[in-house]
Amino acid sequence: MPVYIKLSSKGQVVLPKSMRDALKIEAGEQLAVTLKGRSIILEAPAAPIERISYEEFRRRVPRYRGPSASIEDMNRAVDEMFAKKGRP
Repeated sequence: MPVYIKLSSKGQVVLPKSMRDALKIEAGEQLAVTLKGRSIILEAPAAPIERISYEEFRRRVPRYRGPSASIEDMNRAVDEMFAKKGRP
């Protein structure tokens, strides 16, 4: 359902607060603007990817306690998975 907004005399528009909140964008952030036919597309920046150290990763992910598997076993399992789903 479209939301209608007005264009100011300076060519400015105000994005509704509900949309800004949903996209987590704040004043001063840059948006990508694309013209497609008679449509204007605004794209918010991608959410930043959290970077963590190896030590933090080890703290967050529990150590694997199952049986060991050889490379051949892993390759076989991957081949079987693709055989069931079909290769792209």
